[in-house]
Amino acid sequence: MSLSPPSASAKLSAPIDLPLVRRTFGQPQRVAESDFLRREVSWRMQERLALVKIAPNQVLDAGCGEGADLPMLQKRYPEAQVVGLDGAYGMLRVAAEHQRGARSAVDRLFGSINKWLGAAGGKGPELACADFAQLPLGRDSLDLVWSNLALHWHPQPDRVFAEWRRVLRVEGLLMFSCFGPDTLREVRSAFESIDLAPHTLPFVDMHDFGDMLVNAGFSTPVMDMETITVTYETPQRLLQDVRAWGGNPLETRRRGLLSRGQRQRLLAAFEVMRNGDGKIPLTFEVVYGHAFRPVPKQTASGESIIRFDLPRK
Repeated sequence: MSLSPPSASAKLSAPIDLPLVRRTFGQPQRVAESDFLRREVSWRMQERLALVKIAPNQVLDAGCGEGADLPMLQKRYPEAQVVGLDGAYGMLRVAAEHQRGARSAVDRLFGSINKWLGAAGGKGPELACADFAQLPLGRDSLDLVWSNLALHWHPQPDRVFAEWRRVLRVEGLLMFSCFGPDTLREVRSAFESIDLAPHTLPFVDMHDFGDMLVNAGFSTPVMDMETITVTYETPQRLLQDVRAWGGNPLETRRRGLLSRGQRQRLLAAFEVMRNGDGKIPLTFEVVYGHAFRPVPKQTASGESIIRFDLPRK
């Protein structure tokens, strides 16, 4: 995988250390404790997807991680070719193990893997390791791009949207979720008692994502958000989960450990956040978006395309 230099247009991109993100998520056991939220958001995305009537032939799960959404996508679209893509090879290794385990289980059930392949339309999910902004796919090669809580880890979401539009066919659908600016606000507040260094990602605002989609060439993007609050018994457990969600991958992050006094102030700052039931809240602003690649209005040479709808007889 290669990294491209930041573009001048990426004004809203955070200075994310992408190799660090890949190393972090390349250790599946390190992030496993946070998977409950990804599963919850996936279910909420599926409810939204059920409202869109499409029959895709090629589907991409961008940021598939351990592949938890791949069986769902294959079941929903049994005739489609489903591809899971992630930038962390360690995650894809686990996804491949899960697929082998599922195929072995079905093989034992039917006595032949061929029967399973036939039931799945002859196509099982495939896996690929690549950067979201440099997909190893041809132009106009997909009908659906699905991405669950992955986009906020990329330093240049504007370039990612442009790449996703490139690989989508006309009238192809993009559906994604990611974290918004209110995410981990309690962590930012607590660390203000220590220093002014950034300790979480800044996260992009929902409306800015909508602007990026329009600029990338998507039509009528639909954006909405909701807040999910997770509560904890202790600040230590909260911080453990924050690390499991990916921690702080900013290039501008503080280097070095906290002193004993700083750590005590940090824990004390969390303690005063306890709500009425004695739990410490942790906020996640979840942004949902979907948009279509529109029918072109111009040819490649710049000539306008005019369509006439003939009256039905």
